[in-house]
Amino acid sequence: MHHEYDGILEINNQLPRWWTIMFYATIVWGFLYFILYPGLGSFEGVLGWKSSNQDIRSLAESEQARIDAKANGDIVQYDRELDFAEERFAPIFAAYAKQPIESLAQDPEALKVGQRLFSQNCSQCHGSDARGQRGFPNLTDNDWLYGGTPAKITETLTLGRQAAMPAQLAAMGEQGIEEVVAYALSLSGRQVDPDLKEKGKVRFAICSACHGPDGKGNQALGAPNLTDNIWLYGGSHKAVTETLTYGRNGVMPSFKKTLGEEKIHLVAAYVYSLSQDK
Repeated sequence: MHHEYDGILEINNQLPRWWTIMFYATIVWGFLYFILYPGLGSFEGVLGWKSSNQDIRSLAESEQARIDAKANGDIVQYDRELDFAEERFAPIFAAYAKQPIESLAQDPEALKVGQRLFSQNCSQCHGSDARGQRGFPNLTDNDWLYGGTPAKITETLTLGRQAAMPAQLAAMGEQGIEEVVAYALSLSGRQVDPDLKEKGKVRFAICSACHGPDGKGNQALGAPNLTDNIWLYGGSHKAVTETLTYGRNGVMPSFKKTLGEEKIHLVAAYVYSLSQDK
């Protein structure tokens, strides 16, 4: 049936055959795509393809690719700017590297350089003000997991740190964890159930191997002090229970290759200065 309005006639012509074939082919391809590739909820697709694992390189492979590109003359703009900066500022870094960290911590100009390096490399985890966040230590409060001397700070930056708090659910059970949580919270002056506290004190012997019999921690192991009310992963009853139940794994990457000794020296001086008036 034709429709006409204001002299315009609408008719129902049949679509070209090629258009119809293409239309149904795209429908078939759509179903086939969802079978082969991820797209339907949690179904990963028959091929197991993921965009997140394409062209993944390790740090070593990326570094080697950069070296090869440089050797072949395919150096990119970033590398040119980096080489220029290294040539221009190398004498400044070398001069600072000859001074002890304690002296640099009193030098405003050196601290400006150290602060910029910190912002570029460390603030993503520790914050621009170095006060940290959940799982990343506050560097301004003079509470150190591995030691806050210039040598220890330099060691941490150079080698990185690998911390491990083992899960205790299998060893203690839910009731045992409840008791140890009460005792651990009491060490920093919190009010807890007296009965749970006394039972937890006995069970705390398992924890004392790392945290010490008095709960004051062990910097050689990176075991935190439990008596100062400073909590890396939160000090609520729930947070401490989660720590004991599931454990914690903290990683501080090494900056030996990223910064080198001279820049690490300046960053260490800046970090050291942050807690000297605390």
